[in-house]
Amino acid sequence: MKLAIMQPYLFPYIGYFQLINAVDAFVVYDDVNYMKGGWINRNRILANKEEHLFTLQVRGASPNKRINEVSTGGNKEKLLTTIRQSYAQSKCFESVFPLIESVFRNPEENLSKFLDNGLRNACDFLNVRPTWFVSSQISKDESLTGQDRVLAICKELRATHYINPIGGRSLYSKKVFEREGISLSFIEQKASRYNQNYADWVPNLSIIDVLMFNDPAECSQLLSEYELIEGAG
Repeated sequence: MKLAIMQPYLFPYIGYFQLINAVDAFVVYDDVNYMKGGWINRNRILANKEEHLFTLQVRGASPNKRINEVSTGGNKEKLLTTIRQSYAQSKCFESVFPLIESVFRNPEENLSKFLDNGLRNACDFLNVRPTWFVSSQISKDESLTGQDRVLAICKELRATHYINPIGGRSLYSKKVFEREGISLSFIEQKASRYNQNYADWVPNLSIIDVLMFNDPAECSQLLSEYELIEGAG
């Protein structure tokens, strides 16, 4: 069973969904520390033909708090307005905006649950449906950190193959995973280029941008544009 584990992000880039598409089971890593300045509650879209950073306000955020201990703020309607204005002329706006709208209008105030709902809805829209878990609900030794914590989750869920984004290659050892009977691979995104209706290509924007400019068949193709690289060390 192929497994991936990731912190919940706000409408993350397509590489995040390529990872989910590559596995049989996915774990939302909600009981690790909140990272200020990361991608948990922000992302990028196209606005006025340029890259634009949008950020969901949060309350009680601190690097000393876990993601599931943080609350959402009050700027969801403002973000919706920005997204509507930015993509009103895109070819898939009419079918995609209701999805974005339903996610941002979810009354859930817990940040982790709010983001989890957004990820599930986006995956459902993309027809990507792995078995879904939330790490805080998985039995494990809470004193474990880093690679040991990931291994504990893999063993609890009986995973045989763990897949991680390529950016974490230095964090995990193939030998350590193999001792536990688990294969280790890293996923590397290809170009995933598509028509944004503008001359200049802006890569790795939020999945919102992908959905607005690509129909279901095109999205399916983009989700498959990755390579799995065997772990080392």
